[in-house]
Amino acid sequence: MNDWPDRRTGDRSERYGRGSASPQPESARSMPHIQRRPAQPRRPQNPPQRPQVPPQSQGYDDRYQDGGYGNSPDPGYDSGYNTGQVYGSGSGGSDGRGGGGRRGGGDGGYVQGRPAPDWRRRIKLGALTLVVVVLAVSISTYFWADSKLKREVDLSKVIDRPESGDGTNYLIVGSDSREGMSDEEKKRLRTGSAEGKRTDSMMILHDGSSGPTLISLPRDSNVEIPTFKGSESGKTFQGTGRQVKLNAAYAEDGPELLVRTVEFNTGLRIDHYVEIGFGGFAKIVDAIGGVELDIPKAFKDKKSGADFKAGKQTLNGEQSLAFVRTRYAFAGSDLDRTKNQQKFLAALASQTATPSTIINPFKLYPTLGAGLDTLIVDKDMSLWSLANMFFAMKGVTGGDGTSMNMPISGSTGSNLVWDKAKVKQLVQQLNNDEKVTVTGN
Repeated sequence: MNDWPDRRTGDRSERYGRGSASPQPESARSMPHIQRRPAQPRRPQNPPQRPQVPPQSQGYDDRYQDGGYGNSPDPGYDSGYNTGQVYGSGSGGSDGRGGGGRRGGGDGGYVQGRPAPDWRRRIKLGALTLVVVVLAVSISTYFWADSKLKREVDLSKVIDRPESGDGTNYLIVGSDSREGMSDEEKKRLRTGSAEGKRTDSMMILHDGSSGPTLISLPRDSNVEIPTFKGSESGKTFQGTGRQVKLNAAYAEDGPELLVRTVEFNTGLRIDHYVEIGFGGFAKIVDAIGGVELDIPKAFKDKKSGADFKAGKQTLNGEQSLAFVRTRYAFAGSDLDRTKNQQKFLAALASQTATPSTIINPFKLYPTLGAGLDTLIVDKDMSLWSLANMFFAMKGVTGGDGTSMNMPISGSTGSNLVWDKAKVKQLVQQLNNDEKVTVTGN
């Protein structure tokens, strides 16, 4: 059937516009109907995410077969549709390119809406927090301990002092003070109830580059009381050449006169003074759980309460006090006692200045509390200087230093006389911070 007007055929050569003489104008001519296939919309580069469709037991909505674009699936486009598998598990899960998801667990699944944890950042924050806490605790502990020191000795009252040498010299005094002790404690520790206080032991600890040196000063040492200024009155007392036992200087006018007497009779300047009483001594030992000692020979003493067998053993506070006070059980009396005192104090320092005590607050704070409550020091003593003293004493036990008695040349009967030549040589070596070669008794 010919659809063209005037019975024209569909030959293109007979259409108007090619010399046709048709009387009809071009606008009135009937144009053939050409059906065009609608253009397929251009796919965006980042297609929207396909809505989640729960698994179907039979078939699925084919609107999502090709992502919702056109009627035919594009073979180059992965719709990501999971046929029959559980979402978030196995290898059929989303590859995460759609954004907002992260791989969760170890099974290859994804958890939407939760970013992956930044472990490096967490570790750095944790380490920084730990450092801040440690610093805060350390600083607060330092100021707490520093505030507990009893700075009661004023070395500025000591007159006519010798020149300072190299290193640091501590005068360490163990007194028989019963201050703060109950009647039950006095009875248990066999301290008696005498008023006032006297020195039961005296030592010089030199801390220098050649190693620490611990020198015991027997309390029965024969010394001269020099001219001195009264610690309370401020009055000057002229020296008369009076000869007394060393512990009498302490009993007469306290620590300041004791320092003045030691300096006058030795020529060695004392930089710091440290004193501890009976009660504090026993509490420190109990706070650290006792002190282990190797006692070479068994001994007993009724006055001090000592009763020890030979061999290694751990002494509690009461036993430790009896050990350092015993003198009548030994042939050398006070000289043997000073050796035991050196041995015990060095062991105490060695077992106190350990990581197990320092980093353990349940041992550190009771130890500091017990010791600092009863320590009496000079006004210039810092907590740092006190710590250096303990570590120097620990070095004596570790074999890095020397322990000895003050060299003795004889006695006056009840008083021990120092060997002046050896004492002079010893002081010279200490002032020059040289290795000590002088030997004592």
